Amino acid sequence: MTDTPTRRTVLATGFAAGVLSMLPGVAGAASEGSVRLGKPEPFSFDELKRMAEELAAAPFEPPVIGDSDVLEKIDYDRHNQIAYRADRTLWRNEPEGPAVRFFHPGRYFKEPVEISVVEDGVARRIEFSEDYFDMPAEHPARSLKKAGVAGFRVMNADQKNDWMAFLGGTYFRTSGPFDQFGLSARGLVVDAAANGKPEEFPRFTRFWLERPGDGGIVIHALMDGPSVTGAYRIESRRESGVIQDVRASIMLRKNVERLGIAPLTSMFWYAENNREAAHDWRPEIHDSDGLEIWTGAGERIWRPLANPPQVCVNAFADSDPKGFGLMQRDRDFENYQDDGVFYEKRASLWVEPLDGWGEGAVELLEIPTDDEIHDNIGAFWVPTGKALAGSRHDMHYRLHWVADTPGRDQDTARVVATRTGLGGVPGQPRPQGVTKFSIDLEGASLAGLDRESGVEAVVEAQRGRIDNVAAYPVVGTKKWRVLFDVKADGGEAVDLRMFLRREGDALSETWVYQFFPPQDRQS
Repeated sequence: MTDTPTRRTVLATGFAAGVLSMLPGVAGAASEGSVRLGKPEPFSFDELKRMAEELAAAPFEPPVIGDSDVLEKIDYDRHNQIAYRADRTLWRNEPEGPAVRFFHPGRYFKEPVEISVVEDGVARRIEFSEDYFDMPAEHPARSLKKAGVAGFRVMNADQKNDWMAFLGGTYFRTSGPFDQFGLSARGLVVDAAANGKPEEFPRFTRFWLERPGDGGIVIHALMDGPSVTGAYRIESRRESGVIQDVRASIMLRKNVERLGIAPLTSMFWYAENNREAAHDWRPEIHDSDGLEIWTGAGERIWRPLANPPQVCVNAFADSDPKGFGLMQRDRDFENYQDDGVFYEKRASLWVEPLDGWGEGAVELLEIPTDDEIHDNIGAFWVPTGKALAGSRHDMHYRLHWVADTPGRDQDTARVVATRTGLGGVPGQPRPQGVTKFSIDLEGASLAGLDRESGVEAVVEAQRGRIDNVAAYPVVGTKKWRVLFDVKADGGEAVDLRMFLRREGDALSETWVYQFFPPQDRQS
């Protein structure tokens, strides 16, 4: 078989139950006989920030990867041949948990990380031992001189599957409210889609794990990269999904063109709004279907995701945003028909700033894709001003891995579907180069209203022409539908904006979209 690292390979390698893992234990607190620990050392988040500051003042040192040629042989199939020994699980017998296991390195995650366990302000480093794993006698991993660990995962109460994992770069994810992994969070984005610069991927190099005593876990992490360092404190708990309180102190070694705070990473191949990309039998394939923003001024914005013909970055300028997230609004299995990966169960991930973030922009990155194995969507906050060497950014925010937007206004109507097709009027000759948009909305603000109630759709386009605008209730449902045609010459993007209004008051969130007029068909 051809072993090419793909998103699905990474998912399977990282988070399927029973793949590679390795575990720690704490003297006096961990399950007896689980792991070996080093000498005790004082630890605090202030100390971690001091470490990051010292790193930032020194030149970057790339990680040393021992036995790289051997690790290259540990592909996906050979990873699955390595069995974690359950009796080595950290905190496996603790009633308040959480049980923790560690990932073995391999072809796709070669860089080792250092893991310590913290109790009462004292940290003990986990020392690697080959007897944490069972594997075939002739397995390549047996020839590693010192494998180390690549990351870790936090197990469910029955210890059969995990609900959170950290593996590779600064990536982490949770199984959300439906015990189904989907999109990821990251510690930081550095120069993603920057002009003439490759994206830089800093990584968490050291972790300190601590139990708060409520079944959750506090993860301290040291980030290092060519241009940045950072200290992170991530307190995670299961609460109608997973809630994570994040404190980050980010220090810059070098100037950074695009510094992305609280970044989210997801996948969008196709849905109702881009059916022309649907080369698979399933009706829709995506981990998230839209970017939602709650601006500092209180406006709610919904931007359906797209699979554009070229790499696109859209910036939504704001001041002290109340939140943003990559959301999965469509929860109907009938719209996916995938009983293997259950896209309707993918978590929505909402970022809630817990202090004033000032001026900046929520930026949406969309990369063309032709398959579901690639993460092609990113969203993050970019502060206004230059990110210069020597500067420091202290951030405090909360991540909500949930089914729906936390604390959302139930009255304001919101978009539940965006569809596109041939413009014009059915049954009559269709005009060339015209695309029709059909947008469905639902919410208490529309209850009891009809065609005679004075509801209007306000539709704007930054270029081109808008025609045949209509807004009306959909018979037999609680939904309203907005229809309009767009005519624009050339292949350049058209920025669209729409909301429902009655007697001068907005009834809905604001729908925005970046539309590329089709060039190879009449529409």
